[in-house]
Amino acid sequence: MKRGIMICCLLALSVVILLAVNLAVGSVSIPLRDVVSILSGHEAARPSWQFIIMESRLPQALTAMLCGGSLAVSGLMLQTAFKNPLAGPSIFGINSGAGVGVALVMLGLGGSLSVGSVSVTGFMAVLAAAFAGAMCVMAIIFLFSHVVHNNVMLLIVGIMIGYIANSVVALLNFFATDEGVKSYMVWGMGSFGGVPMRQIPVFAAFCLTGLVGALLLVKPLNLLLLGERYAENLGVNTRRVRNWLIIVTGLLTAITTAFCGPIMFIGLAVPHMAHLLFRQADHRILMPGTILAGAVIALLCNAICFLPGESGVIPLNAVTPVMGAPVIIYIIARRS
Repeated sequence: MKRGIMICCLLALSVVILLAVNLAVGSVSIPLRDVVSILSGHEAARPSWQFIIMESRLPQALTAMLCGGSLAVSGLMLQTAFKNPLAGPSIFGINSGAGVGVALVMLGLGGSLSVGSVSVTGFMAVLAAAFAGAMCVMAIIFLFSHVVHNNVMLLIVGIMIGYIANSVVALLNFFATDEGVKSYMVWGMGSFGGVPMRQIPVFAAFCLTGLVGALLLVKPLNLLLLGERYAENLGVNTRRVRNWLIIVTGLLTAITTAFCGPIMFIGLAVPHMAHLLFRQADHRILMPGTILAGAVIALLCNAICFLPGESGVIPLNAVTPVMGAPVIIYIIARRS
């Protein structure tokens, strides 16, 4: 337990250091003391620096922290409940559902979304469509969970729903204009920069609600490690736990995908990194540790994206597989 607490403290310190790096690094070089001064509410040496920190880098860093922690804890819960090391937030097709919603807006409706007399365009249309698509798939999975009682079969149902969603996106891409296809591809690359400062409270409220819901599942997840029958003998309603788990992971995946696009590998690889770090399966330590590790990896990936400086920004989903894929390969090779 002491070792786990020490590692959590080191991860928390890493989050603070990487947060400072994310605020200081970018196409415009800003001294760290000026960053601290701006965050303290003092006037910046240059007015443009204050705008860059408060309206671009700070919301982007906060989004990376929340998104990384949310996806990582979702992956941990799914891998524990379904006893599958390759289970992740996208396994149920929720990412694909968000992709269908965005594709309908960008490729089929010309970038606008109308419901009755209400019309939404631009970023808000994409956000609403992604969230609606993700929640629709989550509702379908939740309904199937009442019919399919086998965990492996439920995973397969989720994968099949993802394939169907990808087929719809492929058809929309085929009939879309070049401009629409390009816009959809840019969204599919993922970015932590899609949440403006004014929307951070809403994004944070959804993510923190999901994270609190995940922490409330610590005890039943620990009991599930001993086997479903054993957990049921101790009074755990495994079906209810699975349903709540789907709701929590669905909410976290839907909100992060809607705001940031489909972020690859964080939800799949970070739980394995946490297992390697903590070397224990007790979710009382493992879950908060995984949330912190997800925040660390997301902040690190975001900082790497800005390494070219003035030359441009690397797409996020070009960086996350480089961080996550070697971990998965190592886990598979070690288990074999």
